Amino acid sequence: MADKIVILTGAGISAESGLGTFRDEGGLWAQHRIEDVATPQGFARDPALAHRFYNMRRAEAAAAAPNAAHNALAQLQRDWPGEVVIVTQNVDGLHEKAGARAIHMHGTLATALCAACGHRWDSPSEMAPGASCPACHAPAARPDVVWFGEMPYHMDEISDHLLDCEIFAAIGTSGQVYPAAGFVQEARNSGARTVEMNLRDSDTSHAFDDHLVGPASKVVPRWVAGLLNSR
Repeated sequence: MADKIVILTGAGISAESGLGTFRDEGGLWAQHRIEDVATPQGFARDPALAHRFYNMRRAEAAAAAPNAAHNALAQLQRDWPGEVVIVTQNVDGLHEKAGARAIHMHGTLATALCAACGHRWDSPSEMAPGASCPACHAPAARPDVVWFGEMPYHMDEISDHLLDCEIFAAIGTSGQVYPAAGFVQEARNSGARTVEMNLRDSDTSHAFDDHLVGPASKVVPRWVAGLLNSR
């Protein structure tokens, strides 16, 4: 049986598609305080500001196209004889645009969430304060994204995959945000071979067996080609 592969992707894989990261100068994140647009407290203080921010992020994501790294992972998921599980911290939906399936641990811009009853539905292109939930009709619609201080989604499922994978890869992640930063150690503890693909060392680089340095659009397709050619 072919090895099971678990892949964690972060903002770095989407940077070459024009979507900025927390650390980019001049992007959306540079224009807003995280405390104002990415915490439950910020949303409670000024929901209009938070909705404007995520409306802009939603528009950016809708206009973006997957790059060679997204396409390579979709090919790996199609052609690898074993299971390939993509876990993403990204909310942009570019893995799905490339034809892959992904577990969205930080939610997605494509859906809305009712803060009152937990119902989810397809998000409109623009959301506004006071929008009502189609299930319970409470005026409690919010972006379906995980904010700082909230628990990421699907953690039990992700942990199960980390426990029985033979290969773990992290692509475009900073190694600063937990629990995702701890995934490499979970995989190592279960005997997986680990590889990091990044522009530079991350806070968890020391925990990986192998390191591929460079733009995701270059290193990920080469890594995928190497795996598929080794079958």
